[in-house]
Amino acid sequence: MFKKIISTSLSAAFAASLIGSASAADISAAPAMRDMTTMEIASDMGIGINLGNTFESSGDWIEQWGDGTPNAYETAWGSPTVTEDLIKGYAAEGFDSLRIPVAWSNMMSKDGSYTISDKYMARVKQVTDWALDADLYVIVNLHWDGGWLEKLPTDHDNIMKKYNAIWTQVSDEFKDYGDKLIFESQNEELGWNDVWNQWSGSTNGKAESFGYVNEVNQSFVDIVRNSGGNNAQRHLLISGYNTSIDLTCDPLFKMPADPANRCAVSVHYYTPSTFTILTEDADWGKSAYTWGSDASLQS
Repeated sequence: MFKKIISTSLSAAFAASLIGSASAADISAAPAMRDMTTMEIASDMGIGINLGNTFESSGDWIEQWGDGTPNAYETAWGSPTVTEDLIKGYAAEGFDSLRIPVAWSNMMSKDGSYTISDKYMARVKQVTDWALDADLYVIVNLHWDGGWLEKLPTDHDNIMKKYNAIWTQVSDEFKDYGDKLIFESQNEELGWNDVWNQWSGSTNGKAESFGYVNEVNQSFVDIVRNSGGNNAQRHLLISGYNTSIDLTCDPLFKMPADPANRCAVSVHYYTPSTFTILTEDADWGKSAYTWGSDASLQS
């Protein structure tokens, strides 16, 4: 849980945009996007939490053994059905932002059009509305989703078609939402070890792999900005290279061109890993339950 909370908080710390409390009824009226910088929004997003193991759960076995409803996926990885009281509970406990990871391939059409299920879209929207009603920022992304993006280097055109189709549909569905809703281009999947292995010591394929990352992120921005409504000014989270802060700081990583100048980088920072990852001692380190000494802050 610490890992998810910290990851989301740090992603949010680089992020997005705000309007006042919006109800589901207000959303349909297309509230105005406030004139706030990304840095101003970042400071207001506070502490975030992932709505984990719900809409990003995936696997062929869910389709085979489930009942064909969004709830079959929502609960497949052990989480309960999301309720409005659960969302209100996050707000009551002091969280300011909710990240909703989504596997949009769940219940998707299989005719090559990559059409998202109306029922699945409606369920994600319902939970999004609950969070906005609770005065939370909401980050909606495209998550691991079964790993199909890994095939981009060998099946480029089809993979980009699917990626673009997903964001075209999501952008259209949410285009009239206010700017407490933020889109995130991807989770941790932008980076291809088959093209460039960062641990190999070689630079062979490095520029190519970074090029794919930059291409995907630019396509994301172009789709959102051209989709109408409030999306022309929506704040966007741009996935870094594998969301690694070190690789994202590499000169080969490029932030996409954005006419609205409302993009922020999303990275996952797990340092020190003994605090952010370990829940019990391991052979490579001892679990730490506190962090923040003068020595830690300077390291």
